[in-house]
Order: sequence, then C-alpha cells, then structure tokens
Amino acid sequence: MTHPLYVAFIWHQHQPLYKSPDHGISGVSGQQYRLPWVRLHGTKDYLDLVLILEKYPKLHQTVNLVPSLILQLEDYIAGTAFDPYLTASLTPTEQLTQVQREFIIQHFFDANHHTLIDPHPRYAQLYHQRQEKGQAWCLENWQLNDYGDLLAWHNLAWIDPLFWDDPEIDAWLKQGRNFTLSDRQRIYSKQRDILSRIIPQHRKMQASGQLEVTTTPYTHPILPLLADTNSGRVAVPNMTLPHARFQWAEDIPRHLSKAWELYIDRFGQEPRGLWPSEQSVSPEILPYIIKQGYQWICSDEAVLGWTLKHFFHRDGAGNVQQPELLYRPYRLTTPAGDLAIVFRDHRLSDLIGFTYGAMPAKQAAADLVGHLQAIAKTQRERPSEQPWLVTIALDGENCWEYYPEDGKLFLEALYQRLSNEPHIQLVTVSEFLEKFPATATIPGENLHSGSWVDGSFTTWIGDPAKNRAWDYLTAARITLANHPEATEESNPEAWEALYAAEGSDWFWWFGEGHSSNHDAIFDQLFREHLCGIYKALNEPIPAYLKHPVEVHAAKTDHSPQGFIHPVIDGSGDEQDWDKAGRLEIGGARGTMHNSSVVQRLWYGVDHLNFYIRVDFKSGVTPGGDLPPELNLLWFYPDRTMHNSPIPLADVPDTAPLNYLYHHHLEINLLTQSVQFREAAEHYQWHPRVSRAQVALDRCLELAIPWADLQVPPDYPLRLVLVLADEGRFSKYLPEDALIPIEVP
Repeated sequence: MTHPLYVAFIWHQHQPLYKSPDHGISGVSGQQYRLPWVRLHGTKDYLDLVLILEKYPKLHQTVNLVPSLILQLEDYIAGTAFDPYLTASLTPTEQLTQVQREFIIQHFFDANHHTLIDPHPRYAQLYHQRQEKGQAWCLENWQLNDYGDLLAWHNLAWIDPLFWDDPEIDAWLKQGRNFTLSDRQRIYSKQRDILSRIIPQHRKMQASGQLEVTTTPYTHPILPLLADTNSGRVAVPNMTLPHARFQWAEDIPRHLSKAWELYIDRFGQEPRGLWPSEQSVSPEILPYIIKQGYQWICSDEAVLGWTLKHFFHRDGAGNVQQPELLYRPYRLTTPAGDLAIVFRDHRLSDLIGFTYGAMPAKQAAADLVGHLQAIAKTQRERPSEQPWLVTIALDGENCWEYYPEDGKLFLEALYQRLSNEPHIQLVTVSEFLEKFPATATIPGENLHSGSWVDGSFTTWIGDPAKNRAWDYLTAARITLANHPEATEESNPEAWEALYAAEGSDWFWWFGEGHSSNHDAIFDQLFREHLCGIYKALNEPIPAYLKHPVEVHAAKTDHSPQGFIHPVIDGSGDEQDWDKAGRLEIGGARGTMHNSSVVQRLWYGVDHLNFYIRVDFKSGVTPGGDLPPELNLLWFYPDRTMHNSPIPLADVPDTAPLNYLYHHHLEINLLTQSVQFREAAEHYQWHPRVSRAQVALDRCLELAIPWADLQVPPDYPLRLVLVLADEGRFSKYLPEDALIPIEVP
C-alpha cells in the first residue's frame, strides 16, 4: 500500500511569567510586568501564524499554547497589564523622566535591526544615530519629537506585516514621524485588538479540524527535574548537582491539572496532546501524564536516539539514515497505562528556527520541501503498512524576527508548494494517531531522561549559577511544605509564586550557555517569585534573595551561544555576532598583548556556513602594521585522510603549527581575494573552487560554506589562523590552541 508522507508541524508558543508579584510599582495600578514580550510577540507572532495557515485549508497543523502565555495575554487584553516599555510609550514626552529617557535610548531598539528597524526609515535613522554617535549624544541632543517617534516605532515595528493593510496601521506607517501621545494610545489599542483575536482564532480553527491546540504544564517547568534533580546525571553521569536534591514529584500533577482545567475553560474540550516543557521527558513523569488523561507527548530525536541506543546519522544532503526509526510514533507502556510519543526531526526543525531566515523565501521553502520529497521517495522505496510521520516541532515565535516580513513570504511560499505536492500530507498529531495508532513500543522505564537540547538537562542544571538557583528553590519549597495549612484554596499566592519559580526559563538564562541584555531582569524575576512564597507565608525572606544569583557582567571569552547569520560586509554588526563565540587576543588579556594587531576573534555557524570575524587594532592597515595574508587551516581530529603541513616558510616547529591540515584558505587582505586548497598525497596541496565570502572594512568578516569543506553533519573540526607576509610566517591565532567547530 502506498501512503503519502505525513508531516506534523508543531509550533510552540510560550512566554515565561513576566508578571511581578510585587504590586503598585512606579505608582501605576494594575499588573506590573518586567518585560514586554507577551504584548510584542502577541502582536507579531501568534495570530498571523494561524491566519496564514487558514488560507491553505488542505494543510493541518498543531499549535501549542502554554498556560502562562494565555494568562498573560488575557491581562493585556483586559488592559490591566503594564510593563516599563508600555508605561513609557503612554507617557507624554514632556513628562518623561531622565531615567525613562535613558531606558528608552537603551532598550527601544531591542529588535533585530535588519528586519524590524531598517525597513522603516525614521526608526532606522534613530537607531543609527544611537549606534554611531552613542547613547550620551542622543541623551544630550534628542528633542521631544525624537523620543515620541521612537516610542511609536518600537510598538509599530512589532505589528505583523499581515496587518499592515489595516487603514489605521497603514496611515501610521506612511506618517513616519511626528507621532503624538494620541497616536501612541491608538497604537496600544490596536495591539490589544490583535491580542484579543488570538485565542478565538485558534478555537475556531480547531473546531474546523485544521488545527489541533495542545498545552504544556502550567508554568513551563522541567517535569523530570521537579521529580528529581538527580535525573540530570542520566545523560551526564559526572554532572555537578545542586547541594540540595530537589524531589517534589507531587508538584507534577498540580501543573498538569491546572493546564488541563485552563484548556477546557478556554477551548471547550479536553486537550489530547501535551508538549512537555523543553520537550523534556523521563520515566518518572509518565504515570502523572497518563493519569491526567493526555493521549500523546512529543520529544526530540536525541531522546529517541539515547532510548534506542542509536545515533541518527545523516547523509551528505542532511537527511536521516534509517528514517523508519525516527518517522513513526511510539507507544510508551507503563503500569499506569500507555501513552503515544512522537519525536521531532531536529535538523528540519532547526533549519526553520535558525537558517531559512537568512535565505530568500522561495529558495528556503524549496529547500524544506526538497528534504520532505526526498524522505517521501525513500518511503516509497521501502513500502510498509505503517506510513511515516515526519514531526517538525519548534519555537513558533522567536525565529520570525530574523525573517523578512516576519516569515510571511517564507510561510506563503512553503504552504503553496505543500498544497500542490501530491505525495506529502500535513496532519495534526491526533488525526494521524487516530488513523494509524502507534505499533512500535518502548517500555516506559527505558525512556531516556533528557530534553530537546543535546538530549540532556545541562541547559537548566549543572552550572554553578543554575545549581545555586535550584538550591534557592529547594529552600523555598521546603518552607512551603512546613506550612500544611497553606493550601491552594487558603493561600493561592504562595502556590502561584511557587509555580512561577518552577518555570524553566530562569534556569535557561543563568550561567553559561545563553545570555541576553535582560539577564539581570530574569534573575530579579526569579528571586521575586521566591520572595512571593515567603511573603505569602509571613516568613522572613532569606538575605541571599536580595542579591543576584550571579554577577551579570559582560563576558570576554565564551563559546557560541546559538546559530548566527551575519551579513558579510566588514561592518561587524553587533547584532549579527551577539551569539557568536568570542576569543580576546589583544589588550583585554593584559599588557603583554597590547601590541597585538588582532584584538579579538569571533566565530560561529549556521546550517549553510562557518563564520569568522577578526577585529583589528584601531588604525592598522594591511601591508603596514598588519601582515597582508591571512591563512585559515582546518584540522580534522581522529579522521583518516590526506593531510599536509602549513604551506608557509619559517613556520615554528611547535604545536599546533606542526600539525598536518586538510583544508587551507589563503586571503589576500589587500585585494580581498581567496585561494582555496585541499591536501593531497605526498604532502601536496591541490587548488579547489571556493564560494567563500570576504569583506574587510571596520573588521574582517568571512563566510565559508560547508559545501567547500565537504564535511557531513555532526562532524568535529578545528581551525587555526596564521598571518603571513609574502608566504612567510608572521604569527598565529589563537595562541597555543585551535578553534573548535562542530558542523550542525
């Protein structure tokens, strides 16, 4: 029997609880929110996603709406939620305080400038004034109309392009400048109008059968870590754990039942699917999910790989080998009952999340459909009674900021192609499971304990700052347990504060791995929620909660924190490189290195390219202080292949310069031309074609396609940079080390 290839898209819509338990801040009535992302993502990302889908009725999808997001949307719709950005936006410009003006200049450009700021001339003008002349200059020279326009544009730019045909929005976009308080008040009303349509639209499309809406544990906690923080050691046996072991499995059914009840109230039916927070699962949490009534959950291919003890290799095109293992639902069997589980294709999900935004929309859509067509062809070559289900599951809000027109062009191109493709059928997870129940089984006790990040929990536990936060949470949870009279009915404030503090997001931002310019606010919110527990119980607040969990100073050296997609123009755009790895070479390391012509190196990847940025000491010129040739040499550890020595004169016989390398890219900094070579027999180098991009202006930026290196996914390699003058060694970077690179 020939089946189409079934594809389940699952979009995960989530925001942590930005609502502060402290009321009456800044003298403003209503609920005080520390950050604006529920309101701004609500006007840009949640409604348009399903409205675009509705135009293609043959295509069915699943959307996950987290309870903590729904509750905060409702506060904004009711007009009772105020965040500092909104308060400033609704303040007459002549009444703005000095502190507010500084805040506006610093934070009202919190957006990807390529897609949300640059398309709007007035917003771009203000942004580039701040970038080029500095915050102090803006504070001294900006007039009231500059502030008024910035307040308006920060809110306008976050309104999705799908709504730009609204007459009022269209008029504001054309107006461009000289926005009044009345304009800003009306923009805020328009935001609330868009927010008010989100839940009804999802409810309507679920009733029509085109959409399935799922839910998540109440405030997005990592359920396996609530059950036992020792589960962190399943994937990482030598993990350093918090001093106190957190074991409060009794909180799991509370989060599940609160999500269940909220869902029934908003959608008029019981939920079928559960998106476990961060796709994190473990054997211990399964009975609670089954007893609550959920029918299926989803996780990541890495979790399946660990469970089956099978690593999912990919071919040169990036497609999974042994796809029949990944592209099927499984039945988890437990004494409490059975539960279906689907596992997402990590790479296809990441391509949408992190790579396609940097490609032309039609090319990106064609690439994704091409991958699905290749999978469909493989399925036809291996016919079976059970059809395949490809699950593509990802964050449904943050990626669109990096797409032109907020992903509208990409989604329309994708959906048009999929509507015309006879061998691919988009389904909700539940409708697939109803038609083709899972036949493959996994004993529940064999399920790996892990998440969608590397199949482990290292993003949320194991780092000193993350562990400290867990210890603070444990102490507060014990305090609540010592008050048996404080039930959810008699003291809901204490329990709501606990649920908020158990959310995953605080631990995500603590320590190494992720960083933003709001780290200190996330730290503050976490501690405020913990303080809320003590206040509700009339217990003294521990002194340590008055101090940050960690010092939020700017870090110097660090490894990459996510995919990057820099524009290669030599400008060193700060937003383009903010998630890149960074190595200080010059003065930041101490006086010995002040003479270095190279100050720092930046490096990062996406699914298309490897990127390098080199910052030079101010005033140096190629051929003068700076040697005119830069050589990149790639070393492949533990691989059998032809390798050759560095093809330069006077190279010191010390590691890593005396290693043998496989690829060599020589860049002439005077002409910005490149020569690419590959090692051959007898220590020779043979020329190869390269599509590397090079730009030298304020810094040197490079993009080297993975296709040049011809390396498969999940491949480790190492890089050294060598400066030379007319083929003679000058110096190398980084000192006594190689830059570690992992192919996505």
